[in-house]
Amino acid sequence: MSSSSLFSQFERIGRDLFVSRLISSHGGNLSIRRGDTIFITRSGSQLAHLSGDDIIEVSLENPSECDKDASSELVVHRAIYRARQERWGESDGAIVHAHSLETTVRSMLDDFIEPLDSEARLFIPQVPVVVSKTTIGSTDAGALLAEVLSADECPDSVAVLRGHGPFAHGSTLEDAYRLISVLEHSCQIITQIQSLGNNYKEYLDE
Repeated sequence: MSSSSLFSQFERIGRDLFVSRLISSHGGNLSIRRGDTIFITRSGSQLAHLSGDDIIEVSLENPSECDKDASSELVVHRAIYRARQERWGESDGAIVHAHSLETTVRSMLDDFIEPLDSEARLFIPQVPVVVSKTTIGSTDAGALLAEVLSADECPDSVAVLRGHGPFAHGSTLEDAYRLISVLEHSCQIITQIQSLGNNYKEYLDE
């Protein structure tokens, strides 16, 4: 993969996340893994306005001075990639982490998110919510997310860290972004349905 091709993926998905209101101005992070190398967004970068200097190259296994410039969620990205490699032998992939509003709110209410709409049921029939005392840049959160996001051989998987937002793994950034987007839309539908009160189940049974 050329450096220009790689950057264009980060640039496009970073912009889409912001335009879709799935992150705040400086929120969220992205990474792509190629073998033993992880390309990850810089700590504090604006995903909607990335430059080449905002993509940090680090090792999957060997921490270095470059780590300090990478997103604080590097520990989580590493854990997920390692788990998928150990379980399924994967050497490539991508991760998107967002702070999508409805999904984050829903994670504070439920132990898992079960979509009601047909599109979401096709891609994400049930989304686990994991709970960690420490959320941002947490090894504990990384272990929990790595476990659930490596449970299935399919590379496209999403889970939510309670109170912090979704993490999605995919073959590409676009695949991971799609799961984040579908989940957020589904959580909006759940909220709208439940606003109908005790009679909302009537609509589901029709």
